[in-house]
Amino acid sequence: MESPERPDVAGMQAYADELRDMFGRLQDEGVELHARAKAVQATETSRDGLVSVTVGARGDLVRIDLDPRIYRRPDARGLADTIAETARRAAATAQERVTEIFASVIPPEDFKAHVEGDVEAVLARLADQMGGER
Repeated sequence: MESPERPDVAGMQAYADELRDMFGRLQDEGVELHARAKAVQATETSRDGLVSVTVGARGDLVRIDLDPRIYRRPDARGLADTIAETARRAAATAQERVTEIFASVIPPEDFKAHVEGDVEAVLARLADQMGGER
């Protein structure tokens, strides 16, 4: 019988088994997955089609392409905002691709929570898996 003082041992064992399997798959596939993830690049184009931004796997800026038509409407603030928004979308796309690459060994919601530094989500998932409360 489960009580607040006694955690769900079966739940904890199941979670430990899941973690062991996940780590085993990471050991087996990790180098290849890391290489694939590191090679990810994502390109997004602004809604007006005048700005294209390419980022790497971590959202790092790789390239910006500006259509010469941007000079027809000299608006530095608007151009800067367009570049920033396009770069954010490209970074989100890159993160989705990296998450997909690791999905075979790490549940996407766990991976995303770790990448985003969402400690609350990570701890909540851990508590749920262990059958306890936070």
